[in-house]
Amino acid sequence: MVNKRGHGGHRPGAGRPEGTGKFGEKTKPIRVPNSLLPQITEILDAHKAGSKKIFMMPQNAEIMLPDENAEHSGVPFFSNMVAAGFPSPADDHMDDRLDLNEYLVSHPAATFFVRVQGLSMINAGIQPDDILVVDRSMDPAHGKVIVAALDGDLTVKRISKQNGQITLMPENDDYDPIEITAEMSFIIWGVVTSVIHKV
Repeated sequence: MVNKRGHGGHRPGAGRPEGTGKFGEKTKPIRVPNSLLPQITEILDAHKAGSKKIFMMPQNAEIMLPDENAEHSGVPFFSNMVAAGFPSPADDHMDDRLDLNEYLVSHPAATFFVRVQGLSMINAGIQPDDILVVDRSMDPAHGKVIVAALDGDLTVKRISKQNGQITLMPENDDYDPIEITAEMSFIIWGVVTSVIHKV
């Protein structure tokens, strides 16, 4: 649409010439899930740099997302701490109702769940088949337990950042630390905030 002064609207020859953007070809806007954004960003960066590296989604990952449309309901929450002995009849006072979705998920749009494989974090209370609550909006600071994609596989480890070196630290003496090098494909997916573990 052109206004009375002749401005606005499409003008022949205006704008960036086709194929001269950072990718050297036409682009198209798309919508992608938040949980896949790190991988897609790495692929685009590698493409822009001319890398021929092939990227694949981790095959060992069982990834789940919070159902934002689910109807939440609380379960009874008793205010008194539970003892490991015989409970007192006087302690059965219900203080409130607890919605585990609200308790475990602080940032629904940035949160996903993933099931654990392997024994490398058992001393941190993370065991095979546990479900991790992972928040992508949190800073993966030194000492945090993180989920990362390392050379195409998801792994959970405690991150160490010292003197510019990133090392993934296991919580099991049978496993060795992993020093991240420039040759590795390494993307931090998020920080583990909770562990869902069946007794």
